[in-house]
Amino acid sequence: MKAKRIGVTTMGLTVLAVLAAGCGRVNDGGPGAGGSAGSGPSGAGGAISHPTGTDELVLRVEYQGGFVPYEFTLSSMPIWSLLGDGTVITQGPQIEIYPQPALPSLNSTPITEDGVQAILEAARQAGLMDGDATYGDQCIADAATTVFTTNANGSTSVVSAYALDVGEPAGSCGSKVDTKARAKLAAFQASLGDLTSWLPQGSVGEETPFEPTEMRVYVLPYQRDPELPQEAVDWPLSTPLSAFGEPLADQPETRCGVVAGDEFEQVFGAAQRTNQLTPWVSEGTKYRLILRPLLPDEHTC
Repeated sequence: MKAKRIGVTTMGLTVLAVLAAGCGRVNDGGPGAGGSAGSGPSGAGGAISHPTGTDELVLRVEYQGGFVPYEFTLSSMPIWSLLGDGTVITQGPQIEIYPQPALPSLNSTPITEDGVQAILEAARQAGLMDGDATYGDQCIADAATTVFTTNANGSTSVVSAYALDVGEPAGSCGSKVDTKARAKLAAFQASLGDLTSWLPQGSVGEETPFEPTEMRVYVLPYQRDPELPQEAVDWPLSTPLSAFGEPLADQPETRCGVVAGDEFEQVFGAAQRTNQLTPWVSEGTKYRLILRPLLPDEHTC
């Protein structure tokens, strides 16, 4: 499997060695010294306990905020997610054309429990199981915040780091406040882009396209680009777009609804031949749609 860049550049050898040491202890039979033992099916034998359902989140990395267009925040996907059954879902390669396809590229990779334990131990070494934390050094304006959500050892921790991608090495932007903590987070994030290089041999399965079963549909007023005319597509559902979903509280001109089952199949099928500027026609009116596939743990707007 090819290495992927998960938002940051590779960190210095010192920090990576810390994480590697922690992962090595997992591969030898359990978390490193000082780790908390879990309980239940995934916590036996000193392993780190975690949810095991196919629709339960264990670990996620995503970007929030930053100086980006409003529409971008609606379509934004987590960059890395681990579910209870060991499924890792990541953003796939994006076609470098404009306008881009309406649907993002997403990949799914199965990880064995040994691999999940190694990832969780590395997350623990990176400080992601010590409770909520925020590293908000305002070293640069309008950068994104990297948010780590970890659900393990019976609790959920949310750790946020502003401008974690900024600096050389990554995570070193700004003052020396929280330098070590930020460096560990940046190194852990970088390691998620090349799981086969440090997880137990045979624990990483074959990467395949992720196939969603639910999707958010954001409905916005259509604004024609005279330089890029687009062929219109008919909205396939009986509920008109003027009444689909509910208005967003902070953006009443934007409506959001979720499609699943047969409705999902209809909208997803029609979207295969559309791009981000395609007008969707409902009751004679053109609308712009932002289609945001939902991951297995997501079900609402």
